[in-house]
This record gives sequence, structure tokens and C-alpha cells, in this order.
Amino acid sequence: MSGRAGRMLAQAKINLALRVFGKEADGYHSIETVLLRIELGDDIEIRTTSGARSLHCFEMRDKRPEENLAYRAAELFANETGWPKGFEIEIVKNVPIGGGLGGGSADAAAVLQILNTLSSKRLPDARLLELAGRVGSDTPFLASDHVMALSWGRGEKLLRLKPLPSRDVSLFLPPFGIDTGEAYALLDEARGPYTGAGPKLTTEMFRDWNSAARNSVNDFEPVMRKRHKEIDALLSRGQRAGPFYRMSGSGSTVFKIADISQQSFGSADEVPAPAIPEGTTRIVTRTAESVVPVELLD
Repeated sequence: MSGRAGRMLAQAKINLALRVFGKEADGYHSIETVLLRIELGDDIEIRTTSGARSLHCFEMRDKRPEENLAYRAAELFANETGWPKGFEIEIVKNVPIGGGLGGGSADAAAVLQILNTLSSKRLPDARLLELAGRVGSDTPFLASDHVMALSWGRGEKLLRLKPLPSRDVSLFLPPFGIDTGEAYALLDEARGPYTGAGPKLTTEMFRDWNSAARNSVNDFEPVMRKRHKEIDALLSRGQRAGPFYRMSGSGSTVFKIADISQQSFGSADEVPAPAIPEGTTRIVTRTAESVVPVELLD
């Protein structure tokens, strides 16, 4: 073991907007989305070895390492660059699994950033992001130095946006996760071949929090609201009283931005907001204003 090591907070993300278009020739959907980092993240530590490769994560102890995006990212980096021969990855999960917060993608992005920082021959940013795009659609954003970005294509195209001022964000976590592939299949089944409008999100729409709330959208919500009463109840709270509630990614997490309102669909005085569903966990964090850097442990 060489002992070269680094660690990083793998920051999660929320989607302030997410639009899903039709399938491309490769079978993947094209999207456009506005991504914003939050302060909640997983703790990732990597130590290079002389050959052995391993991953330790208590929450995913029943899965093979090859099923973990972080492990696959490390293998991809090693295979593409010839370094390192081996690695030990330690993950302490703080981001819920299957919640639409990009936890697995964030872990993979952190692995790529740590290994690139440790390497004696660092990859250019563009090359690192290309590798990230081969791991997952959220990974390029989370491997970049962007706090907030407009992303399109399969997530590999990024336009940096000025980060919105940090605010408290409540994450409401129903007692279940949602598989991303299943979510796309359900969306396709519900609406059939996509015939709607093309990309229309602009930087001006997300210049401040009030504008972001007005222009926020998530194409997965109608499908998931019909399928999961907990998600419907959480989103109904925003519709009844006006606060900025949105589902992140394909779910199951619903977030609320403090002190920001969307256009109200009713009056809180007329109809009380539904109660938070039983079994729902609430985590309070903040939206990020910076990217946490890699810390060298040598």
C-alpha cells in the first residue's frame, strides 16, 4: 500500500427544474434540468494500494462493489489512465439512497476528483467530465466546479449559473426509494411518445429564488403523485399554502425551500395543508454556495 489518500464531501443536489424529452437512438432520454448543490453529502475517503481494489459502505454491504457507482468510477479512472493499480474506498452515507438527490452520482464524482487530485498526471477538466458522463447523468455536474448549472442532453452539457443565495432546505423522505430506470419507464408508459415542446429553460428564469420558484417544474411529478400518496400529500402542501415544494429528480424526496413561495393554487385559510405523511423523515440542510474541495491526507 502506498498510503496516498484523500477525502471529500460528496455533495448531493436538488433539481430546481427537470424536463424529460423523448428517447434518443441510444435508448436514453434527453433532458434539461437546473441542478443546485446542497450542503448534505456523503463522506468519501480513498487510499491507493499496490493492487487490491475494495469498497466499504455499511449501507450497501449486501451489494457487490461492482454495483456501486463509486467503485465503477474508480475502475474507469484506473483503466483509462493506468493509475492507480488499486484503491480502497470508504463511504459513509448521509444522503438517502433512491431519493433523487444524486447520492450515488455524487460519490462517483468525488472518487474521480480525489483520484485526479492524487494523480501525478492530472486529467484536464474536460476529460474528467467526459469520464463522469460515462458513469451517470448527474455525475458530470457533481464532478465539476459548478455550484449551480443548467444541464441538458444526457446531463453532459453544462452551463454554469450564478448560485442562488444559500437558504434552508427541508428534505422530506418518504419511507421508500424510487428506481430511476423504473421512473423513466413509468413516465413513458403514462404519456407515450414525447410530442411536447423542446428545451425552453433559460438562465434568466433562475436569476433569483422567486423567479426559480415560478419557473420550477418536474415532469416526473404527475406520474409519481398518482403512484405514491405520500409524494402527492407532500406536494399538495405547497399547492395549498404556496411554499416552494418540488420533487427532486425522479423522487422520492420532496424538498421545500424556506421563505420562498410559488403561485398558490388555493388559500391556506380555506383548506388546511395536508399533514406530513406518516413514516416520512425530514432532514434540514442548506443549499450550497461553494463546492467542497478535495482534502489530501498524506
